[in-house]
Amino acid sequence: MPKRPSPAILTQRRYRFEIPHKFGLPVGQHVSMRAMIRGKYVMRSYTPISDNDATGYVDFLVKTYEAGNLSRVFNNLKIGDTMQMKGPKGRFKYLPNMTERIGMVAGGTGITPCLQILRSALADPTDKTEFKLIYANVSEDEILMRKELESLQRKNPLRFSVYYFLNVAPPNWQGGVGFVTKEAMADFLPAASSDCRILMCGPPPMMNVMKKHLVELNYPATGDISHGDDKVFVF
Repeated sequence: MPKRPSPAILTQRRYRFEIPHKFGLPVGQHVSMRAMIRGKYVMRSYTPISDNDATGYVDFLVKTYEAGNLSRVFNNLKIGDTMQMKGPKGRFKYLPNMTERIGMVAGGTGITPCLQILRSALADPTDKTEFKLIYANVSEDEILMRKELESLQRKNPLRFSVYYFLNVAPPNWQGGVGFVTKEAMADFLPAASSDCRILMCGPPPMMNVMKKHLVELNYPATGDISHGDDKVFVF
């Protein structure tokens, strides 16, 4: 299958917004942010990357694309500017020990809800859930939050591991190359059973292919809109 050209990325930044309190977003939830663009409101969903217990601020990780709408608004923000934000939103809430094993598949900025859950679960000594993450990007320099992911893996070797996929891999790359395959999912993610779930976030074309792979791996099919108790949940 030929690879489609990636959209041009202008910037990849962490944005910090001042708030008067703890953000306190339930784990697994997100917020909607909106701005007026050419006379119409444009709204997109974002998951914070700051610690949920942080007081006085909240951080978001945003890639700005050449053809982007709201992401270009982020790129033009100046100190003192504001954004409209609404939440919490979302159909999924993470609970400690809700299942024994969780497999995750993320693409690009789709890592943010996965990181939110990993941070919370791995910091909780009462939570025994095991996590496996497949994280896909175009190139190595686009792997977001890599240092934190690998720090979580080092500190929790029995509970968390991450495997990277790149479309364009450097020499001697030890991870996956090209699109995430069904075979890689079978090898790395937990097999379908009553004590595991799959959580995914990424570009819609990627998610559609991942859902088909999972059906072939005996996971139940999921519709266009995921529900909180689905065995396979797409953020």
